[in-house]
Amino acid sequence: MRDIQPLHGCVTWLVRLQVQSVDRPLYRGTYHCFQSIVRQESMTGLYKGIGSPMMGLTFINAIVFGVQGNAMRRLGYDTPLNQFLAGASAGALQSVICCPMELAKTRMQLQGLGERKSKQKLYKNSLDCLVRIYRKEGFRGINRGMVTTLVRETPGFGIYFLTYDVLTRSLGCEPDDPYMILKLLFAGGMSGIASWISTYPVDVIKSRLQADGVGGQNKYNGIADCVRQSLKREGWRVFTHGLTSTLLRAFPVNATTFATVTLFLMYMRDDEVAVKDCEPQPAHSSLTVSPQQAQPSSL
Repeated sequence: MRDIQPLHGCVTWLVRLQVQSVDRPLYRGTYHCFQSIVRQESMTGLYKGIGSPMMGLTFINAIVFGVQGNAMRRLGYDTPLNQFLAGASAGALQSVICCPMELAKTRMQLQGLGERKSKQKLYKNSLDCLVRIYRKEGFRGINRGMVTTLVRETPGFGIYFLTYDVLTRSLGCEPDDPYMILKLLFAGGMSGIASWISTYPVDVIKSRLQADGVGGQNKYNGIADCVRQSLKREGWRVFTHGLTSTLLRAFPVNATTFATVTLFLMYMRDDEVAVKDCEPQPAHSSLTVSPQQAQPSSL
């Protein structure tokens, strides 16, 4: 979810996953986890499972922004509720790709944990990982964690686009504003943070369910059992494990994503306006009034 940049996202995802999913914690926190991975597995250990996001993120981003924009056009009116509904629909649809992609990434990152060179690799790469899971567990196996992914992504993307829309309007991100880019960066970064904070407890459960079975033993019978066992062993703080690394990634990744998409659309949708001039649109189609012209709500 909202992991737009695969290289940066893979590093922080790995740290978050290993802080989240270990029953007997190996790490005291985000920095200690990062430091331990580098020491035990070298820098390459930070990029385990990168093949999965590299393959899937192009399709995910196309689905998210495409569906959200078309949903806004279908809904007709640019209201906060419609922004949420359009984002939620995009989040739900992209889960079809997101769930298997994150499963492969999770399994690849847990492979050879703590070893500089894995003595025995079960999976050659992310694709091989999904193929082996499919052969062993079938279609249900490669969609492990789909329910929790839907529960996370649907409201998560609704809040994501809603927050961005509210902030850009509040900040007055007009095309002729000299601080427009800085405002777009801030709005995008805060949108990512708001989205992650609102759905992070679900992400913890999803990660544990997708990591379950590594090593041959299944610990959880389902979502409710995972929640129950996690709370019993670790208390409510279990739902904040790895949050620091997630938020450190969320702001810069989503800031650059939203700012880039918004600026690209602003200039591409009006062939008569040169990029260097950044001339304002007519009053009825400004960035903050009509996202059909400039905001990513119309993607």
